[in-house]
Formats: sequence, C-alpha cells, structure tokens
Amino acid sequence: MNTTQLQGTWNELKAKLKMKFAVLTDNDLMFEEARKEEMYGRLQNKLGKTKDEIIKIIASL
Repeated sequence: MNTTQLQGTWNELKAKLKMKFAVLTDNDLMFEEARKEEMYGRLQNKLGKTKDEIIKIIASL
C-alpha cells in the first residue's frame, strides 16, 4: 500500500487497528507523511513487532 492510499483510508484503518489491538491510542496512530517512521516506531514498541510486520498488518486491513 503506498502512502497516498494510506492517507486516503487512514481513519478507517486506524479504527480497525484499534479494534484489533486495544492497547493502541489515537496518539500512537497519528499519521503524517513526514513522520510515518516515528509512527512505525511507536507501533513497534507497543505491539512488539517488526516494521515489516506492522506494514503487513496495515496492508491486510
């Protein structure tokens, strides 16, 4: 999933991620193009998964 697609559906994806992983907060899921690496880092810390695993989870939603 490229960044444009991610931005367009982010609110929907964010809701699905919060349902799947109850520990995630709105702050964890703030998406800004320039800071997406920071968001991936927050998700890695919270979920204990690698960046590649996080990307696959998001793409599968």
